[in-house]
Parts: sequence; C-alpha cells; structure tokens
Amino acid sequence: MRVSPEPIPLRGPVRRADRARQVADVLRQQIHAGAFEDALPSEAELTAEFAVSRNTVRDALALLKDEGLIERAPKIGTHVARRKYDHGLDALLGLKETLRGHGEVHNEVRTVQLVVPPLAVARKLRLDPGAQAVYIERLRWFGDLPLSLDLTYLVPDIGAEVITRDLESNDVFALIEEISGGPLGSADLALEAITADAHSASTLHMPEGGALLLLERLTKLEDGRPVDLEYIRMRGDRITMRGSLTRPPERTDWRLT
Repeated sequence: MRVSPEPIPLRGPVRRADRARQVADVLRQQIHAGAFEDALPSEAELTAEFAVSRNTVRDALALLKDEGLIERAPKIGTHVARRKYDHGLDALLGLKETLRGHGEVHNEVRTVQLVVPPLAVARKLRLDPGAQAVYIERLRWFGDLPLSLDLTYLVPDIGAEVITRDLESNDVFALIEEISGGPLGSADLALEAITADAHSASTLHMPEGGALLLLERLTKLEDGRPVDLEYIRMRGDRITMRGSLTRPPERTDWRLT
C-alpha cells in the first residue's frame, strides 16, 4: 500500500519585495554568465518565467538597474549595461592568468619599499620580529578599468629579486616561480565585503562607500614555506568570485539513525 507523503508545512505569505529579490538574484547570475547577449526578456516573458506579477518583475529590474547592471528605456527595453569578470576561488592564479583571454592586465606600480612589517604580517611570513620584508603596492588595470588595488608583502630573499623584474607586465606569482625555480604550492585566504574608503574609492575610480571585495591571501611554495602575503581590494561591481566545492568525507554519512 502506497503511503501519501506528509503535506509540506508552508509559511507565508511571501512579500513582493522578497519575490523581487529572488527574481533579481537569478537574473543577476544569468547576466554574469552571459545568458543574455544584450537584451533581457520582456517584462511579460519574465512574469511568465518566474510566475510573479509584472510589478514584482519591475521591482527586480529596478534593483539591477540601481546596481548598474542593466539599462532600461521606454520602447527600447532592458539591456545589459556591464558584466562582471569571474575570479576563481579553487585555483591559485594571478589576475593576469585569471583574465587571460578576456583582455590585457597591466600594473601601475605605486610603491616599492623595504619595510619592517607589522608583527601580524611577520608571523604569517615566518619572519623574526624586526626583520625586513619587501612591500609592493600596485594598481591593477584591465584595459582602461582600474580593477584592484594590491598590497603585497614578500619575504626578503625572494622579494629582493622580484623587484628587479618587470612588475608592470607580470603577475608576482609568475616571478616568484621563476626566481624560486619551482611551482607555488597552496594559499590560505580570507574573503570579505567592505566599503570603499575615500582613498581606495578615488584610486579605483568608484564612489566612496561602494562595494569592495577584500582578499587576504597567504601564498606558499610547494614545500609549505610562506613567501607572499597580499591584501587585495577588488571592485565588487566588476568582480564575481566563483569556485567549485565538494562535500568533505566526514560530512557525507547522511544515513538516518
């Protein structure tokens, strides 16, 4: 005898603003993935696809317009205004490597110094207190777009060689591998959303208080030695972080007891 499933408990109602946000989230990722070559579907098509009211669709499109992703005009429709660039989280790549095939990355080297780093930085790089590190600050351009502001601390033996090379055209990762004679191994990273302070906003040509992605990344050689600690401010309106995740083995025992 077949047993009927228990009815799914529902809670509601869902507000129009919540529906609009749901629609906007799906459309946003479709825009980033290139699902729309130029024009988005009409309001009527979106209303049918998402099974929501036309006002809800208009609210969703208004959210995307406020983010600068789309443009709307009477009798012209809704069009993609700009797209974001994907930055992977599951591979250790420099920005030039990440955006290869999309355009040219070049670096404006703003600062190169020998510094005594903060103790927290020294600990991460396994430097003795008071030991020097090489500090590099670069504004990284993608074509004519300032995309990220990178603050880099390097261990002194490798850093001293890095700063003799072409920093305007190369990723630091490629230079480290060339100097060390071997591949990079791994990196520890932390990613958070912050707002742009006045200096960062001016440097990156964006509004003060705009969205930034701040990446702290500690990169190690294949033998586990830390060599490169970076604080990277990336424009949140132009970068999407993407990765592929797997369930760890200790969490895959889903059997009910």
